[in-house]
Amino acid sequence: MIALVQLLEERFDISVTDMEKAKAYQNRYDGRLEQILVNMGCLTEDDLAPLYSQLLSYPLFNADNWPNWQLPTVDISILLKLKSYDCLLLKVSSESWTIAAKDPLNIDLIQYLQNQNVEFDISVASESQLQVFFYEIQSQSDINIENEELTGDEEARLRELASEAPTVNLLNSLITKALARGASDMHLEPHIGRFRVRYRIDGVLHEVETLAPKMRLPITTRLKILSGMDIAEKRRPQDGKIEMRIANQELDIRVSALPLNDGESIVLRFLLKESIKYDMSILGLSQDTQTLIQQDLKKTTGVILLTGPTGSGKTTTLYTFLNELNNPDVKIITLEDPVEYQLDGVNQVQVNPDIGFDFAAGIRSIVRQDPDIIMVGEIRDAETARIALQSALTGHLVFSTVHTNDAASAYTRLLDLGVDEFLLNAALVSVVAQRLARRLCEKCATPVSHTEELMSKYPLQKVADNAGIQDITIKEAVGCEHCNHSGYKGRIAINEYLRCDDAIKEIPKNDQFINKAKAHNHQLKRRDLLEDGLYKVITGVTTIEEVLRVAG
Repeated sequence: MIALVQLLEERFDISVTDMEKAKAYQNRYDGRLEQILVNMGCLTEDDLAPLYSQLLSYPLFNADNWPNWQLPTVDISILLKLKSYDCLLLKVSSESWTIAAKDPLNIDLIQYLQNQNVEFDISVASESQLQVFFYEIQSQSDINIENEELTGDEEARLRELASEAPTVNLLNSLITKALARGASDMHLEPHIGRFRVRYRIDGVLHEVETLAPKMRLPITTRLKILSGMDIAEKRRPQDGKIEMRIANQELDIRVSALPLNDGESIVLRFLLKESIKYDMSILGLSQDTQTLIQQDLKKTTGVILLTGPTGSGKTTTLYTFLNELNNPDVKIITLEDPVEYQLDGVNQVQVNPDIGFDFAAGIRSIVRQDPDIIMVGEIRDAETARIALQSALTGHLVFSTVHTNDAASAYTRLLDLGVDEFLLNAALVSVVAQRLARRLCEKCATPVSHTEELMSKYPLQKVADNAGIQDITIKEAVGCEHCNHSGYKGRIAINEYLRCDDAIKEIPKNDQFINKAKAHNHQLKRRDLLEDGLYKVITGVTTIEEVLRVAG
């Protein structure tokens, strides 16, 4: 140890006072002098490699001398064990191992090498030099685990990694931050050697963090354990559910795992039971559209359809309609896949196609339950469409959704499924197409400085004239603490309403129907999706950029 003290005093500018403090600490608590000096800030981690090299007469490791390094042909567990000692196995020959170690004085490392009954040549390396090589080892380990059936030991190792404090704390932190930012989803994805985290906030994905590659398996495994998935299954998609309580709020998390080329993509959908309010005023429907819909809700028979892509808020809008009608005098039954939110006073049924209980089978069953109002989560096939429409003709008010781009296309979609034209004309009450646009943050939105330019470029004046709006207010997103500097806070519905009146019923449902239906709507001064978006622009609710993004 005298040689070490002399070397420290000769090589490094360590004051006498600091050296005395380090020695005193060593005498009292034990430990290695050079590590104590690192903890005191008198040395850096990078100083240790040349120090050990000179002290022990070991050569310094040079990564440039190993440009084409490949994993040695030994069991991966040996490489991982050496990695745990910050030691890299560079080369294996019949006579010896060539290794690079961050700390060649590590007694556990020396003992492990001696137990292998091999000769070894050591060079001294800094941690930063070893990290690239360690990444290759860890990646290979992950590939072995992900692509092969797990042995008992490997599965136990995964479970142990998933329950360690760093994994638990990291996952809890990611979920807490997602909820604090108002995220609806969290995406965990392997991406070009990284493990990135993205939050979907107000419908837009934001990359918020990049995790160390070594955390990929522990985090993925923990989520699978919590959601009841099979941690040994990496080759097929899986779905699960987590129920937890965060900040005194009940939270359901839907978890989906999808195999990719370089790992698994995990998506978490957050369902905060207490955060959703099914209120017409919160949806953001334009007043004229809301008035038309409320007229339709007073009917006792017929089909009201919501159309739009996945994630356009169709289910939330349908729940809002049901909430308007929900009272002790009526019986409401819903058929959903899955049931995401529980509605008080509503009988909600979840389909299970694995046992043959799909939408078609479900709707046949629930009409025998004497309901007044039926909601079918989605019309996907001809049988479901036919039964839903026929149910409307036998005294039920039916709500459902279809995937189409606009309201008029719902007709052609149902015709493509094989529904007869006379049945559509007899049963449909109205079709509402919907998109969701981000709402401007009320705290920081400011009027635009180029209103005239926007008025000349887009038909804003026409929309204002049709709606009878005199005061046009166009605002732009700025960004503040309240909205996480995005300029937007929350979302608002953009809708196209098509009432299935006598004029629509008389239009032949051929390839000209969509154009004729749109022309009829324009004659009645009803807006299409883009125009309703522009209506929300001139009333200062959202921006032209948002409208063009979702409805342009």
